Amino acid sequence: MRNRYLDLLRFLAIVRVVVYHVTGWATLTLVFPAMSVMFALAGSLMAASLQRWGPGAVVRRLRRLLPSLWVVAAVFVPAMLLTGLPLSPKVLLWLFPVADPPANGWGAIALSVIWYLRDYLWFVLASPVALWLFRRAPVPTLVAPYAMLAAAELGLLPALPGALHHFGLYFGAWLLGFAHQAGMLRRLATRVLVPVALALAAAGAAWIVTHPGPRGYDLNDNPLGNALWSAAFVLVLLGRAPAGARWVDRSAVSGRVVTVFNRRALTVYLWHMPFVAALTPLVDVVGWSHQDPLGLAIRVALVFALVAVVTALVGWVEDVAARRPPELVPGGSHPAPARTGPTAPTGPGSPAPTGTGPPPAPAPAARSGPATGRAGVPSPRAAREPQTVEISAG
Repeated sequence: MRNRYLDLLRFLAIVRVVVYHVTGWATLTLVFPAMSVMFALAGSLMAASLQRWGPGAVVRRLRRLLPSLWVVAAVFVPAMLLTGLPLSPKVLLWLFPVADPPANGWGAIALSVIWYLRDYLWFVLASPVALWLFRRAPVPTLVAPYAMLAAAELGLLPALPGALHHFGLYFGAWLLGFAHQAGMLRRLATRVLVPVALALAAAGAAWIVTHPGPRGYDLNDNPLGNALWSAAFVLVLLGRAPAGARWVDRSAVSGRVVTVFNRRALTVYLWHMPFVAALTPLVDVVGWSHQDPLGLAIRVALVFALVAVVTALVGWVEDVAARRPPELVPGGSHPAPARTGPTAPTGPGSPAPTGTGPPPAPAPAARSGPATGRAGVPSPRAAREPQTVEISAG
C-alpha cells in the first residue's frame, strides 16, 4: 500500500519548486528544501526496488525515468537546432543525460531543470554498490558524501569534479532514503534524532549566514549549508513520518490533486520551467514588478494552468513507462488506505516521496507515481536562478 504522507511530501515539494521558480523567493528554499526531500524519497524507493529486483531495478528505474525526458527532447531539441544549436554527437545526451545535454541560450534557461534527471541518473547507477556498502557500514557510508562536500567547500579538495560535488550535495539525502527504507530512521530514538537534527540545522544555518550567496540566504547558492540544513529536515520528516495521512483523502478534490501530482511528477517538473521562462517577459509588457503580489500570483496560476494542459496531452507517457493503463487524469478510483506499517514511497524519482519499522515480511507497494517499488526488510547483515529565470536547483 502507498503511504499518503509520502505522497503529500512529494506534492508539496513539486509545488514549492514551481512557486520558487516563478517568484525567486529565497526564503522558500529554507522553509522547505524540496530537492533534498525529493532525492530522499527517491532513494528510499530505489532501495526497496533493489531489494526486490536486485541489479535489475536499475533498468526498471531508467525505464520509468527516461521516456518523459524523451518527450521533452522531441519538442525542444529540434527547436534548438533550428535556432542555432550545433548538431554534434553530444545531442545524444538528451537520450541518456549522464552529462549536461547541449542547449542554446533560450534552451539553457527553459530546460535548466534537466540537472535533476542527470543527478538522478547518476544516483540510480551508483545505488547497487551504495546499498551494498550501506548495509555493511551504514554510518560511514551515510557520512561520506557530506564529508566530501565539506572538504571541497573548505578548500581541502579544490579540484573536486563537478559530478562528485553534486554527489556530496544530494547523494547524502538519497542515502537517508536508504536509511528510511530500512527502518533505521524510525527506530532512532527521539533523544538521538532530535539533537542530531538540531546540530545539523545549526551547523547549516551558521554556514549559510556566514557565507551568503549572490541572492542572500538562498540554499541553491550554498552547497554545504544546503546539504546540512536539508539533512536536518529529512531526518525529521522521514524519521518521524506517520504511518499515513488518511485525512488527505477526506476531500475527494484534495486527494485527487495529490494523486495527480504524484503520478505526473516528472511531467510537471520537466515542463514548468519553459513556461516560467516564456511568461517572464510579461513582467515588462504588463508592468508587473517582481514584488507585485498580484502579478506573481497571476504568473503562478498561469504556469500551473499551462502545465496542466501539457500534462493532459503527454502525461500519459508516465503511465506507459510504468506499465499502467494510460489515464488522462490519474486517480479516478479512491486510493486504498495506508497500512500501519512502512511502505515504499512512490514517485519520481521522481519527478518525485516509511512508516514505523520493518514488517515481518516484504509486502507489495501499490503503483502511484513515476516509479514504484516494494518495501522490505534488510538482510540480516544489514541492520540554481535569478529572481525568475536564472538557472538554479529549485
